[in-house]
Amino acid sequence: MSQVLQYPLHNILDARARLGEGPVWDSTKKLLYWIDIFNHRVHQLDPATGDNRFFDVGDVVGAIATAGTDRLIITLRRHLAFLNTQTGEVTPILEVEANMPNNRINDGKCDPQGRFWFGSMSAIENPDANLYRYDADGSLHLMETGLTISNGLGWSPDQKLFYLTDSPKQKIYVYDFNSVTGNITNRRIFVDLTHESFYPDGLTIDSQGNIWSAMWNGWCVIRFNPKGEEILRIKLPVPLITSCTFGGEDLQTLYITTASVGLSQAEIDKSFYSGDLFALQTDVTGLPSDNFYK
Repeated sequence: MSQVLQYPLHNILDARARLGEGPVWDSTKKLLYWIDIFNHRVHQLDPATGDNRFFDVGDVVGAIATAGTDRLIITLRRHLAFLNTQTGEVTPILEVEANMPNNRINDGKCDPQGRFWFGSMSAIENPDANLYRYDADGSLHLMETGLTISNGLGWSPDQKLFYLTDSPKQKIYVYDFNSVTGNITNRRIFVDLTHESFYPDGLTIDSQGNIWSAMWNGWCVIRFNPKGEEILRIKLPVPLITSCTFGGEDLQTLYITTASVGLSQAEIDKSFYSGDLFALQTDVTGLPSDNFYK
């Protein structure tokens, strides 16, 4: 049975982002990277000091992952690229879905083997979005098709399962994952939220195999156990919860991104902190954000 808890929640950055997303914890430098998609910004926050700087990457940015010292791999509207976090220089890698002008790249994450996974998003009435895997040798692999908005993704602690969200379908899927080959098979529904009025967005996974899913238009983050059962609902003071990740010295701090895009003035008045960055101390340990190994 699910609990509704209010962990001590802290608004750690009054960012007022249009579409805050994709938080990634850099355990080496103790920094939190996150993005503001429509403002074309990759942010770098030092939680110890509260200092936040950003890089304008000149295009819609959908996902990020660390990629060695002072470098991130990022997704732009239709490109993969590297971002130098010392100079701000963006170096394109390759173009994706050039023949699909209505699509753009969305969420992404590295697997524990260092391969970068990312998906695209399409019109809801024409679900032709895809999921890709980019390897260190420069090869791009099509992993899934027929998606609407490829969103929150992650791997179980034993690396036997892969999770993928299709937000408009209100479903989180689970696949069998082969960590050696990087292949996924046997898709089935892990969580079905079609009875709810909100949509699963980004997610993160803790060391016990629980899935923490941000709920767009849901005012909450929901924690599901490995069976797909809701066991915890964390309320937030804003409706558009976009993603979350574990960070901090002990990987027990849950960082949560939010959005303000599309809200009316009346809605903003009721959720003044929309677009801000939140954090709460949990009683579980998360999994580290993985690094792209090229």
